[in-house]
Amino acid sequence: MSNYSVSLVGPAPWGFRLQGGKDFNMPLTISSLKDGGKAAQANVRIGDVVLSIDGINAQGMTHLEAQNKIKGCTGSLNMTLQRASAAPKPEPVPVQKEVISALKQTWHVSCFVCVACGKPIRNNVFHLEDGEPYCETDYYALFGTICHGCEFPIEAGDMFLEALGYTWHDTCFVCSVCCESLEGQTFFSKKDKPLCKKHAHSVNF
Repeated sequence: MSNYSVSLVGPAPWGFRLQGGKDFNMPLTISSLKDGGKAAQANVRIGDVVLSIDGINAQGMTHLEAQNKIKGCTGSLNMTLQRASAAPKPEPVPVQKEVISALKQTWHVSCFVCVACGKPIRNNVFHLEDGEPYCETDYYALFGTICHGCEFPIEAGDMFLEALGYTWHDTCFVCSVCCESLEGQTFFSKKDKPLCKKHAHSVNF
């Protein structure tokens, strides 16, 4: 495993989400990436471990501390990461023996597919709608709600709020200038961008 550094040019969204942290007894790692987002363009990969954020060692940070540190980076986001080791490729399995158990039935892998895109779901996450299986991407595209701040789905159990005609993760509804949380606070907007009271009259977009 090798270390590398990235410098993402602001403003947010940065195009990734984290998982883990000191409070989870897990290293901070990249859990998802937005296709074509700033992190993906910098060759950040899912599973990479975050070692430092803006020069500060991230290995002792809780999940919330890491999120707040990232939100505090407005002009640019500098991180050092450790590349996740590539998992060895499994030996190919003959097609006639490749089966999967799902929905209390046994399927050929090539037969258990997303009803929207037709691609095999295999061992990936899937969701049901009216008893039909959908891959995660199509499910959220068709039935899910996307956070206006980070552009990732708002999943079951996520805290969220509605403001300015959009839906936001509670941690994503922040001032567009200073990234101060606006949850439960008086806020203003210019061109659909939320602003705190301090910056409402001092910024032009």
